[in-house]
Amino acid sequence: MQNTEQFEYVFLGGGKGGKSLATELAKAGKRVAVIERGMIGGSCINVACIPTKALVRSARVAQTVRHAGSFGIEAGEPRVNMKNVHARVKGVVDGLVDVNLASFKGAGFDLLLGNGRFVAPRRIEVMVNDGGVRVIEGERVYINTGTHAAVPPVPGLREANPLTHVEAIQLDAIPSHLIVIGGGYIGLEMAQAFRALGAKVTLLQRESRVALREDIDVSRAIADVLKEDGVDVRTDVEIVAVTGRSGEDVSVEISGGGSVRGSHILVATGRVPNTSDIGLDVAGVETNARGFIIVDETLQTSAANVFAIGEVAGTPMFTHASFDDYRVLSSQLKGGSKTTRGRQIPYAMFIEPELSRIGLNETETAEKGIAVRTATLPMKAVPRARTNSDTRGLMKVLVAADSDDILGFAMLGSEAGEIVSAVQIAMLGKLPYTVLRDAPLAHPTVAEGLNLLLAMVPERAGKA
Repeated sequence: MQNTEQFEYVFLGGGKGGKSLATELAKAGKRVAVIERGMIGGSCINVACIPTKALVRSARVAQTVRHAGSFGIEAGEPRVNMKNVHARVKGVVDGLVDVNLASFKGAGFDLLLGNGRFVAPRRIEVMVNDGGVRVIEGERVYINTGTHAAVPPVPGLREANPLTHVEAIQLDAIPSHLIVIGGGYIGLEMAQAFRALGAKVTLLQRESRVALREDIDVSRAIADVLKEDGVDVRTDVEIVAVTGRSGEDVSVEISGGGSVRGSHILVATGRVPNTSDIGLDVAGVETNARGFIIVDETLQTSAANVFAIGEVAGTPMFTHASFDDYRVLSSQLKGGSKTTRGRQIPYAMFIEPELSRIGLNETETAEKGIAVRTATLPMKAVPRARTNSDTRGLMKVLVAADSDDILGFAMLGSEAGEIVSAVQIAMLGKLPYTVLRDAPLAHPTVAEGLNLLLAMVPERAGKA
């Protein structure tokens, strides 16, 4: 019979939140074990945020060269060497993996590379990658297994061996025609990046618009940007069947007749939690209808002393959100009171120009019956955008009708991922929008657009 090794804390999965808490506990002298299938540092570093943004950066450089003439620079069409692009992306990833591995070793926890599965409450059997089996048990267990790309049940799609973003970032040759299925976060980034790198790109979206979590005006502006960059964006498209094989020749049949033929197909239609094969029923951990682990505001699951972290727990699918889960769990262990209740999680989509948002949008405030005052500013009204010849997009803010609280902010424009932080700080500090409106922000900067935007907010009714 296999001996059971005892630990104070066991982590199934080594994503951002889990590895951060494991490191903290191990450095504090606790006995900690981390079980990881093989992605040192988690999916963000290996297959998600870091490599995709490294790829996007190369694509942006290519696009800058392509449009150098508008700045008075003679450059011509860029010659993209996809093998070198891939090598650069891999180098960025490898460097961060090395940093994380060194951090793991320095922390002093036991790192088990292999597949883990619950065989009893808080007890996990690990099939170690280099052979053998270990059984470990924790006084507290944290599930941090993440998600994987969903492949919709379209006839022939799975047999076509489609790319997901994981395989797309490993390509060392530019697709002649990339077909992207899905107009969300990942699909939009990948579609625009590969178009900038030289591929013909067709994006197919089942719904009537892309970027469904955004308001209609923002969604429309995003679609316009991609179309301007040469992406063939098609909405209200129902895919009937797929034939062929991605990487060779593939055809997508569309309802109502017609088809799209390309060299590669990329699926970006959502994420599925990694919960189906890890023995959650044995552990007493409940999931919802979509397979995500059900947790309370302290990230406690239905099983005693078992917690879930990050995407698998339904946390917004961003590394910074997973890291905030770490803060919640660390606070709870130290007797603090931090929870997930009411937290403000911003996000950025790294298309060009960038999209960022925090808080509510108009659709959400209408659903909640919250009266708001809104203001929208086109980026061409921002002086720095004009000096940069980068005037695509807009800023948008929602302010409460009965107070001066900022309820939401969206931006499609240059440096949006940085600008949203200023609004976030104001919201966290419960500052009235007038503080940002009247702040002497440096000129000419993109942030100065906040002065211009907030000056357009209608006065509160009845305000003296």
